[in-house]
Amino acid sequence: MLDQASPLRPKSGAHDDERVLKIAVLAVGGQGGGVLADWITDVAERSGYIAQSTSVAGVAQRTGATIYYIEMARDTGRLPVFALSPSQGDVDILIAAELMEAGRAIIRGFVTPERTTLITSSHRIAAVSEKIEPGDGRASSEKVHATAQAAAKRFIAFDMEKIAADNGTMISASLLGALAGSDALPFPRENYEQAIGAGGRGVKASLAAFGAACDRARGISAAPSSEKASALATSEIQPTPTVRGPETQLKGWRELAARVAALPEPVRDMAERGLKKVVDYQDIAYGGEYLDRLDKAIALDNAERGYALSIAAAKHLANAMCYDDMIRVADLKTRSTRDKRVRKEVGVKQGSVLQVTEYFHPRIEEFCGTLPAGLGGYIESRPKLAAFLDRRINRGRHIRTDSFSGFAMLWFIGGLRRWRRRLLRHRIEVEHLERWYSLALSHARQDYALATEILNCRRLIKGYSDTHARAQSKFDRVLSALPMLEGRDDAADWIRRLREAALKDEKGDMLDGALKTVATLGDSPAS
Repeated sequence: MLDQASPLRPKSGAHDDERVLKIAVLAVGGQGGGVLADWITDVAERSGYIAQSTSVAGVAQRTGATIYYIEMARDTGRLPVFALSPSQGDVDILIAAELMEAGRAIIRGFVTPERTTLITSSHRIAAVSEKIEPGDGRASSEKVHATAQAAAKRFIAFDMEKIAADNGTMISASLLGALAGSDALPFPRENYEQAIGAGGRGVKASLAAFGAACDRARGISAAPSSEKASALATSEIQPTPTVRGPETQLKGWRELAARVAALPEPVRDMAERGLKKVVDYQDIAYGGEYLDRLDKAIALDNAERGYALSIAAAKHLANAMCYDDMIRVADLKTRSTRDKRVRKEVGVKQGSVLQVTEYFHPRIEEFCGTLPAGLGGYIESRPKLAAFLDRRINRGRHIRTDSFSGFAMLWFIGGLRRWRRRLLRHRIEVEHLERWYSLALSHARQDYALATEILNCRRLIKGYSDTHARAQSKFDRVLSALPMLEGRDDAADWIRRLREAALKDEKGDMLDGALKTVATLGDSPAS
């Protein structure tokens, strides 16, 4: 989103030589806000301006990011009087390193439609308030964009984080490039580049990100490098990679893929995704179990209803069958793909050593869950024995997976998945899955919408250890209202409301209130 308006103009009545330009930079830790402020100050001084930079600390995502404040004025021989912090309605340029910080700046009054150029990266970092909500607590990015368009004189936004990551540097370089490309300051591009070069560290990567962001802000699409262009051309002519593996497993996979291809068209996409997840989680036979269960929902469904029941079943069956246990966690933490991802995210250079410490806090339930069903059940049925073992198991452990012993320990636990069907946790999960799935399908003929909402309630169950226990408790409480709602025309709507209430807060206070409301509905069907 780019508005190519003219550069900043002096306020009415102020001579251009006496004009004080005021810039606020909002950034959280690790985004290089201090470096960006130093660069801007350096650019101003190289251009014959006097500049001052200050910072006002904040608690990121709670009371806001740290505010780096720069004031500058042309050097006329007289020292200007600079302020130490920004004031509402008195900011010429506001730079936010993340979209929601731009929104907070608008709320705080730093952005005004007659004056402020607002530059922000369009990527999102979830705030604490968004993370703690059990469901989808993300705020609407579209609303922030619309508000920013109305609140600012100029609004420049694109994914500057991606540009920085693609060039192997921090977002501060991209933000500086966007500032240069906006022409909001009367400085030549060369001065910005010289300021980056004066730093002496990571200059090449920073200049690359700066240039790409500067061109993007000016509305110029950067031409791909010869290496990237070659890779793009190669990818366009290469066929889609085929699945590889032992022929016996490939045969089984092709049979499952053929079954998915024979499903009703609206269901295929979700069924294919679910099948891949289930097979990756366990094995080919487990994928067959998934499709067998899905067939039961499809047999009760039809095109007139849009196969909503079957699509919900395809999604939530896969999630239910791929529950998080110690085996799953250990398996994911020892995969080569994870090591590559961590190295990329951390930015480990070639030849550098990466040390990774994993944290585990198993309870007696997780320990028993990884035992054969008979032995695990035996321990859990004897509270004194379970408590004795729990005192020795229930504590945090730090495991170095970059060491042979730490990696071998998790690799061994992850390898237990071949025996997963014999373990206590699997038996418990399958029994719970069958009760939930049978309950949903039993309502399909009488109340199709209610059956679909019961399937969707599986969304409540997620996580591992204590998180999983709390989630399952909410799931059970939501479905406990079903006997009070059966026979009502709005039963499906009430189950949906209860589920959404359960997803709104961690403690479950909203769910308690919704359940009390359901209890007052009475036994009479809704009209």
